[in-house]
Amino acid sequence: MVSQESGGSETKPLGGATPPSHRRPTGDRKKLFLGRSRSWIAKVLKILGPGLITGAADDDPSGIATYSSVGAQFGYAMLWTMPFIYPFMAAIQEICARIGRVTGHGIAGNMRRCYPRWVLYAIVGLLLFANTINLGADIGAMGAAVTLVVGGPAPLYCVLLTGFSLVLQIRIPYQRYVAVLKWLTLSLFAYVATAFVVRIDWLKAVQGTLVPNFSLNPEYLLALVAVFGTTISPYLFFWQSSEEVEEIESVPQEKPLKRAPRQASEQLKRIKLDTYLGMAFSNVIAYFIILTVAVTLNAHGKTNIDSAEQAAQALQPIAGKFASLLFSLGIIGTGLLALPVLAGSGAYAIGEALRLPVGLDRKASKARAFYAVLALSTLIGLLLNFIGINPIRALVWSAIVNGVTAAPVMCFLMLMASSGKVMGKFVLPFYLKVFGWGATLVMAVSAIGMLWPASK
Repeated sequence: MVSQESGGSETKPLGGATPPSHRRPTGDRKKLFLGRSRSWIAKVLKILGPGLITGAADDDPSGIATYSSVGAQFGYAMLWTMPFIYPFMAAIQEICARIGRVTGHGIAGNMRRCYPRWVLYAIVGLLLFANTINLGADIGAMGAAVTLVVGGPAPLYCVLLTGFSLVLQIRIPYQRYVAVLKWLTLSLFAYVATAFVVRIDWLKAVQGTLVPNFSLNPEYLLALVAVFGTTISPYLFFWQSSEEVEEIESVPQEKPLKRAPRQASEQLKRIKLDTYLGMAFSNVIAYFIILTVAVTLNAHGKTNIDSAEQAAQALQPIAGKFASLLFSLGIIGTGLLALPVLAGSGAYAIGEALRLPVGLDRKASKARAFYAVLALSTLIGLLLNFIGINPIRALVWSAIVNGVTAAPVMCFLMLMASSGKVMGKFVLPFYLKVFGWGATLVMAVSAIGMLWPASK
């Protein structure tokens, strides 16, 4: 039976279904769905920028080594650290982004205007020292990871990957380069995938996540300090603030919020979304690294892991080649993401401190000092892999320097971001003051925890 429309010109089955001849072909529906999916992804990636890249770069190979080490040593007992530290790291990164967007200057540029030069130069010097050691450790881990995947000499891969990263940073314009970095963040999903190819006791995992298993054991305290110091690092502060400035300079209609307050509502909402999603992404990945290593290496009695590549290698006989492959690919991807953040944050800091032209959006001929610092710190990091320096010992010292530097830098950040002279009417809201000073306290305690065993 059919029902007839008024006018009698068209018929369709009872219930209003469209005749087969009027339905969109299956292939067209798939194309429409894929097109909408790609459009949605493109919109999300357009919103996400400095916060996403900063969060992903936080899980660099040396960070992966730290998370792997605590997962191997303490199993599920360290999972609670990720949800605990999240609001603090997200708040301090939002504060950094606000400083850059409101003032149009990065952290070093604002410190130059507010504090004695010796304070600025001391902090920038410590930042460069720690970043260079981290660069060396990350380059070495990437080379070793490539060797695990395809075989061959790790030193050669270190050189090739370093050269590739530098070419991208120097030759590709900022907007295109940021797009490359955004896509590289997807490599970190390798750690989520790895967790799902091994067997997990989810009851223990949930318990370890929600119930802090705190211990006064010196080894536990040192591991706890290492996790906090790895998760909240000074180079992330300088990078995200400077990238907000870069975003302003790369879009002609955008201005610092002190000069264009009408843009504030949209930009501050974007910063919040970008930062909180980026930091959540970072912590989820770190969580799954700890979880993966806990349910494989720790569960099988292998509790001593000193590097990311050792973790990948140790996974193979326990979790299989596929898990080891995913872990190794994640090291390579996040290394390529972290190198420009580590090198770039130091270059921005030096350039802003000395009032030199800075920015990945500038051609190398227009910002020679900026690119020279970027290239030199990366090449020195590469060199560290060839002169017999113990990378694990170097990373310990890097972690100590980062830990000692973080708390004072965060104090300066909080004072600047709360100052009407610096921020105009965009001083920090109450919730950011609470979590910002809370993060500063956490890092101050962590610094004391780092220095205490180091002094013995």
